[in-house]
Amino acid sequence: MIEIKNIYKSFGNLEVLKDISLSIEKGEIVAIVGPSGAGKTTLLQIAGTLEKPDRGSVLFNGIELIGMKDKKLSAFRNKNMGFVFQFHQLLPEFTAQENVALPALIAGTSKKKAMNKAAELLTQLGLGERMNHKPAAMSGGERQRTAIARALINDPEIIFADEPTGSLDSANRHEIQDIFVDLRDRFGQTVVMVTHDSSLAAIADRIIEMADGKVLPPAIEVEFETVDVSEEESFSIVDPLDAGRYGSENLVGDSIEEVGQSVD
Repeated sequence: MIEIKNIYKSFGNLEVLKDISLSIEKGEIVAIVGPSGAGKTTLLQIAGTLEKPDRGSVLFNGIELIGMKDKKLSAFRNKNMGFVFQFHQLLPEFTAQENVALPALIAGTSKKKAMNKAAELLTQLGLGERMNHKPAAMSGGERQRTAIARALINDPEIIFADEPTGSLDSANRHEIQDIFVDLRDRFGQTVVMVTHDSSLAAIADRIIEMADGKVLPPAIEVEFETVDVSEEESFSIVDPLDAGRYGSENLVGDSIEEVGQSVD
């Protein structure tokens, strides 16, 4: 779905991303993790075309996005991508339903159709009775669910989420986790998220770890073979004083040299 190739990005003299290459497959949840300052959010913004790299390319279903004209890119992003931010970014003067409908209206959908779909999404996310409330009258969890509904309004191929549970309590964090899992399992929704929340990262199909502007190689899992040791080959624990009396030839192992000589 998305191929990111040899991305570099600097802000002034600070090199934030250093030769990043990775791919995102359709229908998977990917978590990008790492310490603050690792470049996670910058990478997410470049993948979502909210930021431009200094070098490199971003391919979306084979379409090169870097270098696309701004107006065309905005339309492409609005149609194919949804965004969820840590602090919801809802417009305070609009109701939940109006906030959710906005991307559809921008895309040219009729007001009636956009508002109906916004109501449907909010109802599915448990906010049917809250759709006429403005953000100030909603809880943090309700605002974030509204932001997810807004991200879904245009049936995007991918959702980018930047610390979507970062400002929520544990109960609301688990609720957001369940929503992302349900979106993947029921609708094949692709989700790429940046998070410091280990429980959110745990729902991901794949975890990408970053540090110092680079993607770290995946940890290597080493499997050890279980060996049955026969009675004749079994190890004996020898008292050092006995070793001194009997010499090293009575010790099992070929790395011990004449222990008997050292204990006399």
